[in-house]
Amino acid sequence: MRVSIFTEPHRGATYDDQLRMARLAEDSGFEGWLRADHYQAMGADLGLPGPTDAWITLAGLARETSRIRLGTLVTSSTFRLPGPLAVIVAQVDQMSGGRVDLGIGAGWYEREHLAYGIPFPPVGERFGRLAEQLAVVTGLWRTPVGERFTHQGEHYQLVEAPALPKPVQVPGPPIIIGGKGLKRTPALAARYAHEFNMPFKSVKETAEAYERVHAACARVDRAANGLDPLVLSAGIVVAIGRNEAEAQRRAAPLHEKSALPPEDPVVGSPAQLVERIGEFAEIGTGRVHLRLTDLHDLDHLELIASEVLPQIGASR
Repeated sequence: MRVSIFTEPHRGATYDDQLRMARLAEDSGFEGWLRADHYQAMGADLGLPGPTDAWITLAGLARETSRIRLGTLVTSSTFRLPGPLAVIVAQVDQMSGGRVDLGIGAGWYEREHLAYGIPFPPVGERFGRLAEQLAVVTGLWRTPVGERFTHQGEHYQLVEAPALPKPVQVPGPPIIIGGKGLKRTPALAARYAHEFNMPFKSVKETAEAYERVHAACARVDRAANGLDPLVLSAGIVVAIGRNEAEAQRRAAPLHEKSALPPEDPVVGSPAQLVERIGEFAEIGTGRVHLRLTDLHDLDHLELIASEVLPQIGASR
């Protein structure tokens, strides 16, 4: 099982906070350290000292780590134009020596868009823009050096782009697409993604999502698009402890009012997390992203590293 740490710095974390956790995750044997791409906290708490940009942060971490994979779960397609996004991700991939994953989605949290003056079109248009962004980003990366890339779409037009720089990973960093959508999300994952992620839902809901994605993959020729079989992953909200009081203390933020949809956290002992990961493995999950709420609680990460990773055959 591949095991990564997932974090939400918009809840309140500086760059240095994120660096400490990413370095500890690397030293502790986790495969990856991924972060959310949000500009605002989702509850009453302001998340002081305030947000950090996902890709600026990852660029810094790329130079201050050496092995761990880095990425987003997920970049909002409303935040960045596809051409510049392809440049940004390719550059960070170079800076990391080829350790970047690009998780990308349509965007959903209207409040942060209003707060920072970011256009927030209706959901149908957001998915249309996401589909075009995927076509543009992958098209730019796959265009041979010396050739030009042109795209004439409904939302984006690129004319003879030089399609540079190129990422280290060929034909580009792995793309992660996820969510509980019934049609559009599975179709986009089948066409473009290296990994499909179901975030923070029950094993049953996750298995149902996997079935939809399998069906979508059967309708397309992934090999013709240069894609290997899809990696299936699951997000797990984690609040474990050496005793019940410690676990409940870590679970306290999960009870606060938030714009997030309902989730299925693991609250309890390391053994309970091992059991949940095993249940996900039984339905075909190859990678789990463990969401730790408090980036300052490094003991939580160390507990998982010492008591969980050895029991699940975690791979880097």
